[in-house]
Amino acid sequence: MRRIAPFLLVFCCAVASAQTQLKVKMFPGAQSLPALAAVQQGMFERQGLKVEILFTANSDEQRAGLAKGEFEIAQAAVDNAVAMVELAKEDVVIVTGGDSSMNEFIVQADVASFAQLKGQKLLVDAPNTAYALQLKKILLMNGLKEGADYKINPIGGTALRLKGMRENKAYKAAMLNPPFSIDARAAGLKSMGRAADLLGAYQATGTFVLRDWANANRDTLERYIAGFIEGNRWAVAPENRDAAVKILAERLKVTPDVAAHTWQLLSDPKFGLAKDGQLDLAGFRNVLALRAEIEGSWGGKPPPPERYVDLSYYEKALHRLK
Repeated sequence: MRRIAPFLLVFCCAVASAQTQLKVKMFPGAQSLPALAAVQQGMFERQGLKVEILFTANSDEQRAGLAKGEFEIAQAAVDNAVAMVELAKEDVVIVTGGDSSMNEFIVQADVASFAQLKGQKLLVDAPNTAYALQLKKILLMNGLKEGADYKINPIGGTALRLKGMRENKAYKAAMLNPPFSIDARAAGLKSMGRAADLLGAYQATGTFVLRDWANANRDTLERYIAGFIEGNRWAVAPENRDAAVKILAERLKVTPDVAAHTWQLLSDPKFGLAKDGQLDLAGFRNVLALRAEIEGSWGGKPPPPERYVDLSYYEKALHRLK
């Protein structure tokens, strides 16, 4: 055994050093569970990857960091990838889906109707992407226009929006998803409805990367997606409920009860995580249509989704798992 031990030590060190290092930046929330699980349960490690999960405070920080190469992979509402292409002129590509946002339109306890939001201040992350556009569209459907009827305040990610509403009753509404939507109710706030019910299909969280990096690191990206898919499968499996709840409680810093409620929502196939992290093309077309309508992008006529999406990496990753 003494003769074998040095060999085993060298072999193990060689395997560890052969792992590809990746940094992934995402928002803390229910949608982060597949990646967190893939780290903790060894899915990424089995793909030869050492993945570090970083949480972002807001989408501006995340988009700028990806463009600068501070990390390799971003996971957030994919409308942020569209914004990077159209506004920042960065060539990024969307390679997976994730969920339909799990958002709810949360308001202060004294708000009984959308009409009562006229003249009020509302909270968003960045004013021109993703969930801010969801909020604007819902209000437009109820006769309220940004600027003329209400003002938005870009404060940051979901945790910061909840914090803002709890600490300042003058902030009347925001889009929130689990676990923050659950904490919001506990704090006396209330929901005016789920985004999925109010707006229909919507492609929210997905994985996006710089296109040049994807081209130069195809094998690495495919292995990352394979680990992510396995993490997604593990996260929603009923037999993993207790372990998944523990990850949510520890990493999102919420109580076990809130974590358990969060897991119930994200494991609901009609509301939570998309099966295997699939991209919802119909939902993504609606994302583009929403940007065209609310922001006036592309002269009001949305482009085809293929301009921003390349699912060949995802398909190869699925093949790896088979």
